[in-house]
Amino acid sequence: MAWFKRTDKGIKTSTEEKKDTPDGLWYKTPNGSIIHTRELKNNSFVCPDDEYHVKIGSKEYFEILFDGNNYTELDQNMISGDPLKFVDTKPYKSRIEATIAKTELKDAVRTAVGRINEMDLVIACMDFNFIGGSMGSVVGEKIARAIDYSLKNKIPFLMISKSGGARMMEAGFSLMQMAKTSAKLALLDKAAIPYISLLTDPTTGGVTASYAMLGDFNIAEPGALIGFAGPRVIRETIGKDLPKGFQSSEFVLEHGFLDFIIDRRQLKNRLTTLLNLLRN
Repeated sequence: MAWFKRTDKGIKTSTEEKKDTPDGLWYKTPNGSIIHTRELKNNSFVCPDDEYHVKIGSKEYFEILFDGNNYTELDQNMISGDPLKFVDTKPYKSRIEATIAKTELKDAVRTAVGRINEMDLVIACMDFNFIGGSMGSVVGEKIARAIDYSLKNKIPFLMISKSGGARMMEAGFSLMQMAKTSAKLALLDKAAIPYISLLTDPTTGGVTASYAMLGDFNIAEPGALIGFAGPRVIRETIGKDLPKGFQSSEFVLEHGFLDFIIDRRQLKNRLTTLLNLLRN
């Protein structure tokens, strides 16, 4: 059994000299597929083995959509106030400051104007990392101003939604954003300027009940959670078990609330086709 014994004795490697694999080089999907992060990024953050669409934010969507990642950000320094002096486990103002420091985002949406395949486009994209992508006063105001920019310059508007719903720390101020953004979109419709709504995982609550479902085309990514109330709340309210796949984008498409589901790798080209269709 000599092969089972170490022939070189006294091998000593200090802790400092040990080489470990750096964190973040590989990504494992919920289905168990493993992919290198570089390959994942080059594939629009979609795992080719199981087609899983990794959750991404505005930075990644802008890189995917804008030509050469060139764009001008709108209203980038707008920050939430604290109109209600709200306190739960910590003051709302402190929560905002901590989230800004952690995420390097000013709020749960970023708006920008640029070109995709040589076509002008205004994009508002939500970030779930900022307090669950919740819709507060800043989110509503930035979306409203982005729509105003579209109206003034006659540029199509794309909304990328990713949200847990209205921000409870702003209560009624948050709920008012549903009406404000919907009214602005009505002006966009009256001016015959195209509006496309992309629903990603998750899109829920007041966002679903307002601007997310008001597009000339409502489209979604595969496997996205789309709904108003959560499955548990609905189950307890109606007293029945929910169908399999309930509130997935595939289920929502089947029941007529979406126009189609789109693979993120095809998003830029499909958007170009839609915009050409809507403008002609």
